[in-house]
Amino acid sequence: MQVKFYMSKKSKHGKVPENGANCNLTKFQWQVLEQTAKIPFGETRSYKWVAEQIGRPKAFRAVGQALRRNPYPIIIPCHRVIKEDGELGGYSGGPSDKKEDLLFREQAILKKIREVNKKVICFNL
Repeated sequence: MQVKFYMSKKSKHGKVPENGANCNLTKFQWQVLEQTAKIPFGETRSYKWVAEQIGRPKAFRAVGQALRRNPYPIIIPCHRVIKEDGELGGYSGGPSDKKEDLLFREQAILKKIREVNKKVICFNL
């Protein structure tokens, strides 16, 4: 349901551009998005970490601005990027409570997967 809304014309993001068409992002912004896409499911990294990974360690505020322009928030997980002190920061997909909810859901899913895997491993022994 949420994916359908995201892809609809009612969403503020509209249709996902194919091959980055019509995005008008800078090389720096694409680097930020590429690095952000590498953050594992259920984990978080700081804006500073992203900046360091792309070779621009002092550009952590610019990382936040680049993530605000993320044209693919449902695909590139900008909600996984938080402040160095552990606070959430902003979220391009809407209010930061959405960011918190997404992180909570991812961690709950991972917990469930680990529980199931543990039972499967114990059963196979």
